[in-house]
This record gives sequence, structure tokens and C-alpha cells, in this order.
Amino acid sequence: MKQRLARVWDASAGRHLLLALLGLVVVVLVVESVSDFRNVQLASLAYLGIAAGGLTVLTGLNGQISLGHGALMAIGAYTAALMLQDGEPPIPLLGIVLVSMLVALAVGTLVGVAAARLHGPYLAGATLALAVAVPGIALRFGETLGGEAGLRVRLPDIPEWVLDAAYFVTGSELTRSSYVAYLAWLVLLVTYVLLANLSRSRVGRRWRAVRDDEVAAELAGIGLGRSRVSAFMVSAAAAGAAGAVMAFAVRLAAPSGFTLTLSLTLLAAVVLGGLGSLTGALVGAALLTFLPDVVTDAGRSAGLGDIRAAELAPLVYGLVMVAVVLLAPAGLVGTVRSAAARRRARSSRSGRDTTPDRRTTHTDAAPTGAVPTSKGDVR
Repeated sequence: MKQRLARVWDASAGRHLLLALLGLVVVVLVVESVSDFRNVQLASLAYLGIAAGGLTVLTGLNGQISLGHGALMAIGAYTAALMLQDGEPPIPLLGIVLVSMLVALAVGTLVGVAAARLHGPYLAGATLALAVAVPGIALRFGETLGGEAGLRVRLPDIPEWVLDAAYFVTGSELTRSSYVAYLAWLVLLVTYVLLANLSRSRVGRRWRAVRDDEVAAELAGIGLGRSRVSAFMVSAAAAGAAGAVMAFAVRLAAPSGFTLTLSLTLLAAVVLGGLGSLTGALVGAALLTFLPDVVTDAGRSAGLGDIRAAELAPLVYGLVMVAVVLLAPAGLVGTVRSAAARRRARSSRSGRDTTPDRRTTHTDAAPTGAVPTSKGDVR
């Protein structure tokens, strides 16, 4: 059994790694073919996708509702901003992302342990308090954290070896916006590979067992509190990485960027894409990133002013949210997968219906003198 599980793990890990490599090729093609403005949008999509992926683990796989992931992103962003105040950090940007993950992981562990016995609206209320309280810390310690204005993020110069490698691969000079986009998507791909492998492991199966039936999971020997804390830790680490990438992309860590609206936005992305699906989390993040601009441009084309066109975006976003909840309660990706599964089931049933019954044919062709048993079987 252990060898079989190891083969399944290796197959899943290899498939996830192959998909990540294909995704990296797509990222290179897209980043090199779009403008700097679109690269900034791609970086925004990346950090929203990272945070939504972590929230998918917490909400979709473990069944915990969190409204405080914007606060965990703020912890990662301020950690990165503090490390970049001198302009030339002692470690590379990927190392800063790792440090931000560890700091957010420590905070998430404390919050997860404190809220281990809470679930449903009680957990949502506790994390809501976290989302409201954390941005106020920057105002309380304004001398260190910049107060309402926040901290400016000073990105260091692009390393020479990165410039040379980018020119060797793409044949073009690497701009700062494309550099941040590459960095953001590299973090996203690594995060998604780790989360996907973790969800397929024994830990992921425990998370799903607790989500589906707490009583049955406890009878099976699964510690409910330990499962909830571990899911919150993984989700907090992803939020910390997303906050660091957000600081790189926005070049600012300020309380106004980490309000309750950000936490609700992440939860909306998970619901739109489909609970429990990393692909759905990325699709939901893409809708949140590109839908406002598409709607605003459509409003301008229809003759609306800039203000009216900008006000049209939240309306359309709300209508899309309501339509998805009513027509596709499993989310966009979940609905597509369910439809594909039903189609495969219908095709397999139709295939079985057209296959001749070998047992009946054998019975009809039984030689004379055979002794039939019950229900038409032949001995």
C-alpha cells in the first residue's frame, strides 16, 4: 500500500511540475508580447492568485471561512518593505519573499491556535477582527511603519546575471515591470505546485475529511484542532508571499491597501472560481484583475464619462457575482468540471448499453446437458 501511494504521489508531483513548466513558458511568451502596463496587471493577477490559492486551501479544502487574509498580506508586505528600505537588501528578492512567508506563518500559527475551536461564523468574526486591527498597527507605530502614507518600497537594481539570462532567452532587454511580473509568476507557480502536491498528500486528505464530516474524521483518529491549525498555517504562508509580491508590484505598503475590502475580494475570487480548486482561484483572480478595466473601457466606448465608466465596473462585477452564485453555485471551474463528468458518465453508460451481454450469449449457447444454476448462470 505504501508503494502504491508513493507511485500516486510521484505521478501527481510530476504532473504538477510539468504543468508548472508549461505555465512558465506561457508566462514568458505573454510577458514579452504585452506592454509594461499589462505586465503590472499580470503582477497584480499573480499576487491575488497566490493569496486566493492559500485561501482555497483553508476554505475549500478545510472548510474554514477567513475574512482576515488581507491582514496577513499586510504582514508580508510590511516585512518586505522594511527589508527594502535601504534599497540594497542583504538577500535577493526571492529570499525576501521567503522571510515574509515565515513572518506571516508565525502570525498565522498564533491566530490558528487561538481560533482552533472556532468554526463557521465564529471563525469569520475572529478573522474579521484581525482584518480590522492589523492596518491600525501601522498608524499606531507611524515612525517605523510610515503611518497613513505607508512605506515606499525601493526595489534594488536588476542583477546582471538576470539581465543576461533574460536577453539570452527572449532576445530583448528586461524592463523593471517585466522583471517584477516574472518574479511574481515564478512565486505563483512554485506556490501552486506546493499547494497542489500538499492537497494530494495525506495532510490534504485529512483536511477534506474534516471539511466533509467532523464527527467521522474524529472517529477515524484525525485531530480536528491540529488539522485546522495546519490549514491556517499553510494559508497564512501563502498570504505572506502574496503580500511581499504585492509590495514589489505596487512599490508601496500602506494601510489603505489592506482594508477589509481586500479580504472580501479574495473570498469573492475563491467563490467565483470554485471552492477547493487552485485553477478556480486563478480564474477568480483573473476576473477581479481584468473585469474592471474591460467594463470601464466598454463604458467609455458607449459614451460615458470617465467617472461614470469607472462606477459601472462595480455594478457589473456584482451582477457577475450574483449570476455565478445562482447559475453556477460550484463556481466557474467547478461547474465546468461537473458538466464534463456528467458527459463522461453518459457516454460510458451509452457504451455499456451498446455492448452485448456476454453472459446471456454464453447461456444461450450452452451445450446440451449442462446443468443451469440459479439466475441463469452456467456451471
